[in-house]
Amino acid sequence: MFKLPITTIALIIVCSGSIIGPLGMAGVNIAIPNLAEDLQASAKMIGWMPTLYLLSSVIFMLPCGKIADNYGRKRVYAFGLGLNALASLMCAIASSIEWVLFWRFVQGAAGAMIFGIGVAIITSITPNNKRGMALGTSAACVYIGLSAAPAIGGWLTEIWGWRAVFYSQIPLVLLLLLAIKLFLHGEWKNDKKSSFDWWGTALFSLFAICLVLGLSDLPTMTGWGLTLLSVISLGLFIIHQSKSRRPLIRVQMFLESRVFSLSLSTSFLMYASNFSLAFLLSLYLQYIKGLSPSHAGQIVLLQAVSMAIMAPLSGKLSDKIQPRIIATFGCIIVMVSFFLLSLLSMDSSITYISGSLLLLGIGFGLFSTPNNNAIMGAVDKNELGVASSSMNLSRTIGNLFGMSLVNLIVHYYLGDSTFSAQHSHALMSTISLAFNVSLGFVILASCISAFRGKA
Repeated sequence: MFKLPITTIALIIVCSGSIIGPLGMAGVNIAIPNLAEDLQASAKMIGWMPTLYLLSSVIFMLPCGKIADNYGRKRVYAFGLGLNALASLMCAIASSIEWVLFWRFVQGAAGAMIFGIGVAIITSITPNNKRGMALGTSAACVYIGLSAAPAIGGWLTEIWGWRAVFYSQIPLVLLLLLAIKLFLHGEWKNDKKSSFDWWGTALFSLFAICLVLGLSDLPTMTGWGLTLLSVISLGLFIIHQSKSRRPLIRVQMFLESRVFSLSLSTSFLMYASNFSLAFLLSLYLQYIKGLSPSHAGQIVLLQAVSMAIMAPLSGKLSDKIQPRIIATFGCIIVMVSFFLLSLLSMDSSITYISGSLLLLGIGFGLFSTPNNNAIMGAVDKNELGVASSSMNLSRTIGNLFGMSLVNLIVHYYLGDSTFSAQHSHALMSTISLAFNVSLGFVILASCISAFRGKA
């Protein structure tokens, strides 16, 4: 009887999770206008939907990586899937924006387990000379999910309303959990368990919470105070980790490998530039251009489609060519596309927007997998869980930082107003400034990527 190798089974399962996960992110973004109208939520409250998801992911990413290394990567991954299904159900039946926000926070913790551990499972069982291709396939599935999610989210919202976007995830997750139980045998963890660092977790959580609250409340004294406290907390976290015998992450890893540290820095900046794009374009296309949710979703998916095509190709190339070269070329293409988007106006054509998104997707597809390959190839096998979590943490903190800045811009231009066509000029100002900030991030990322050194 024909039996698939364990590496193939693990790749199929992680890739399936990578396709399902984006429904909770990109699919929900398209449903936001419908949700805001139904729950009578202000622009400021709606801005917290993606932010709370990211905040929770940042807080739980490193602890989950450490727990997975100690107790089993498959076990933590499966628990994350189950928690995601529960949070989706509770969001779907929520009667107020406050309850939706609470369960989005829970869903972010589940996302930390799914995305933070999936790459570690693949890296644990894949030979080094095939790692780039495997990571590229996984990344492509994320982008396939991101491709399908806006369109699916738009169709579900138009036909059944925003709650259907959350309901749709539940049966898919349950099927994947059944597949793990039946087909993915074995467990991957370290031979020796290390104690959990509660103080490190508390300091890092304080950093993330103060960063988000501080940036959202600038330029008030409270905002500046919280932002300063976040910087102090991060400094204390780094000092604590360097001296701890049971750290969440060995900070020496950053000093031991220039490639590891600079690749994570590049990842932070690139994802800080990109995450708010779907959120902002969803508002632009529906409120300013007057498109339906499904039509807006079809346009937004162009970026993800081109990313899905490029990611496995660039991953395979990064097994043969220095990842730095491919990733830097991708950064430069993304820089050009954000320059085009920074010129967006209320009269810009759909063709102009579509072309810019297509170019951005190609560039990001060239960047992401080679950059991930460089990160995972720069650490010892005993630290794959932490390295995978660090890689996803740099992405998530970048997403969180970028989205927090967008929240600040939204609050400045729109305040507590509700999103509507009558505020289109303020919304356009918000979008233009946000895209210019993203352009600045990508320019800096391109420079760091070029000088990171050889893997």
